[in-house]
Amino acid sequence: MQVKSQNLQLRTYQFALQVLKLIDQLPNQKSYWSLGDQLLRAATSIGANIIEAQAASGRKDFINFYTYALKSANETKFWLALIRDSGKIEPSSPNQLLEEVKELANILGACILTLKGKQ
Repeated sequence: MQVKSQNLQLRTYQFALQVLKLIDQLPNQKSYWSLGDQLLRAATSIGANIIEAQAASGRKDFINFYTYALKSANETKFWLALIRDSGKIEPSSPNQLLEEVKELANILGACILTLKGKQ
């Protein structure tokens, strides 16, 4: 699981970098400051929780960190869709990020099910 875990860590790190680039493209308006902040927190939390899981004190703790990462991925989907649908930014960038975060969420969900012995 170490190789898969490193690949997931890298993907979430690269995803967070792409989100940073998107946030820098948002209009300089008060409403987008809040959206950008929420998106940044959720998107960076995915990878942070995966990294934190590596130092988990046990299996249950490890699963909990992956569960938090999945919740952050789902929240990220919401913020990205809201930004895309606001019509203030070219939709291709949020759409690409939405596809990646959906894949990350699917991977996390499958990992959690496997870890819980439900697959």
